[in-house]
Amino acid sequence: MSVPQENPLDREIEAALDGVDLQSLGQESDQAPASGRGSDKLWPGVVIGVSGDDVIVELGPRMQGVCSLREFERPPEVGTQLRFAMRGREDDLWVLSIQAAKEVAAWESLEAGSHVKARVSGQNQGGLELRIGKNEAFMPASQVSIDRDLDPASLLGQTLICEVVEVDRGRKRCVLSRRRVEESERSQALQESIGKLHTHMVLMGKVTRIESFGAFVDLGNGLEGLLHVSNISRQRVENPADVLAQGQEVQVKVLDIKDGGKRIGLGMKQLEPDPWDEVPSRYPADRQVSGKVTRMMDFGAFVELEPGLEGLLHVSQLGTERVRRPSDALQEGEELTVRIVSVDAGARRIALSRLDARGAVIGSEDAVDADVIEEALAKPEGGNLGTNLGSLFAKALQNRPDEESD
Repeated sequence: MSVPQENPLDREIEAALDGVDLQSLGQESDQAPASGRGSDKLWPGVVIGVSGDDVIVELGPRMQGVCSLREFERPPEVGTQLRFAMRGREDDLWVLSIQAAKEVAAWESLEAGSHVKARVSGQNQGGLELRIGKNEAFMPASQVSIDRDLDPASLLGQTLICEVVEVDRGRKRCVLSRRRVEESERSQALQESIGKLHTHMVLMGKVTRIESFGAFVDLGNGLEGLLHVSNISRQRVENPADVLAQGQEVQVKVLDIKDGGKRIGLGMKQLEPDPWDEVPSRYPADRQVSGKVTRMMDFGAFVELEPGLEGLLHVSQLGTERVRRPSDALQEGEELTVRIVSVDAGARRIALSRLDARGAVIGSEDAVDADVIEEALAKPEGGNLGTNLGSLFAKALQNRPDEESD
């Protein structure tokens, strides 16, 4: 048999009310006149006339009362049926109050979950003392506000919209929460903000927290999104803290909205020029370019050709002899010349090689200026082909470094 778990709020309320008599709160300022306050029972009556500042009310056979005209927003019409609270008896007439009747009616209508107006009348060690009309209520400290830095004393004398957490009319006990109202309002505002949000929208935000996988960005109106490390920049970012700081203002693009707005994906690199737009024309096949080794994997090395643009130098393209691991032939950060083998802009892939078109390692003694040879082969009429080729080879070999003596 399972044992019901005690509500943490119930424990807090009991602890906060320990030694506090709700029925005596504000008693000094709300003492009844000598003639008696009467009960909280409401009496039905019919307006039979207005005399000066008095409204004459028929309460039953041979039973009349009088209510101050000042308690009405406008003079009531004869025949109007209303409910009144009795506040004593003077000169054979019952002293009535329409405002007190409204307060009693409001107290009777209280139920958990309903919203009421309450005025902050005092403060004790457990929270705030409030009044709903003439009735006392209590608000635990944790239920004052969602703002943890708010000083409860700053609310003294203010009238607040609160949610009824608990009401016990027999004990005249009412517990209120302003925090729940604020949470409800924030949730409603959040849903309205999410409704206006859409993908591809560009917004300004503030970095609130940085993690190894990215940064959380406050978009305002209760919205927060995740800027993943892969979407921070076109250039590779290993640690978000290297390029972002808490409190930094950033411009971001909404990439996706999931789980009803609970998960919002953001990007910064999507607002930067995409180097892949011009890659096919700027990096044609067989072109030789310079790059820097940025990462090494078991299958090859990634070479940065320009900021935000990398190509893959497969392990099979590192030399004329078999290379088992890229680290056997390269070092991270090393600058080298590579040849463009192929470009797949759609897949964002560039295949590289350290071998020239003739299969020799670029920059090695076996490499020959292929462009010069192709030009000579294309112009055989320029003289004896064998002599010209011999001269070209000799010219090319002049650029070799001198061999080191044993």
